[in-house]
Amino acid sequence: MEITIAQKLDALLKLQQIDSNLDEIKKVRGDLPEEVRDLEDEIIGYETRISKFAREIAALEEEISHNKQSKKDSEKLIAKYKDQQMNVRNNREYDAITKEIELQTLEMELADKKSTEANVKISRKNEEIEGVKTTLDDRKRDLQNKKNELDQLTMESRHEEDELMQEREKGSIQH
Repeated sequence: MEITIAQKLDALLKLQQIDSNLDEIKKVRGDLPEEVRDLEDEIIGYETRISKFAREIAALEEEISHNKQSKKDSEKLIAKYKDQQMNVRNNREYDAITKEIELQTLEMELADKKSTEANVKISRKNEEIEGVKTTLDDRKRDLQNKKNELDQLTMESRHEEDELMQEREKGSIQH
């Protein structure tokens, strides 16, 4: 059976109308699909930032632990040097041991200072994390709302869209 040019044009017109109707359905959704993708990407960015902060905090806590151990080591050395100071034979030995005690005291002060600085950094990172978590929670709520809205629009138009797609398939198969 030969299809006439008029029949082909009618079929083409019908396909064009179907495509226009499908475009209208998609237009009703507006920028929602893109907004949902953007929010999902933004959420991933916030989660990555929180992970980075957590790694930085772990490194700072490791530094604090190292500083505490260094301080303990210095305390042991000071105790040892004070014992040795009681048994010196001359002023030169006494002065050398006194300098070692002073050096270890400075090492302890430095360890305390570094630990304090690390604790301040940890506090700041925790504040940053809390701020990012607040924003992240807001974005997750926004995302859920947008997804719900998109799902509602998609459900409302799903039946019509499916029918149009079936019509479109029938039209393109026949010709």
